Amino acid sequence: MVNPLEVDVDNATVIWTIVAVFVLVAIVATVLIRSRSRSRVERKRTVAREIRERADSDRIGIQRREAEAAKVDAAARMAQAEADASAADAARLQTRARERSEHARGERSELNEQLRTADEIDPDAPNAPGRDDNVADDRGGRTTRDGLGRGSARDGWDRPHG
Repeated sequence: MVNPLEVDVDNATVIWTIVAVFVLVAIVATVLIRSRSRSRVERKRTVAREIRERADSDRIGIQRREAEAAKVDAAARMAQAEADASAADAARLQTRARERSEHARGERSELNEQLRTADEIDPDAPNAPGRDDNVADDRGGRTTRDGLGRGSARDGWDRPHG
């Protein structure tokens, strides 16, 4: 027969074996859990590092584009300043042209007045009293009875053609 003490020893061995297996399983499970946790953390670190590297790469590209935008903005401001300066020059030139035109109109009026005075004095002028109707009535190239053309010579004085 079986000795009850021996059964107890065998039962104790079985119990200790089961406890040892549970402890061993718990240790292995703990190691695996920590290992997985470490590898998850390590994967997260790797992903974060990759994201940062891409961000650094993108940052350099963005800085280049910002610099290009600043350069284009500066060129646009320069062009605007040049356009403003050109507009100011154009306005000054227009003012000067108006002044000269007004001055020339004044001189033209004086010249026309002189010509009217000369026509009033000259018996051969158009519409002069006692004027012959065969005399041409064109100011730029009219001729008098003696055949002289008025305004036909380059120097402005009449010369006989011949």
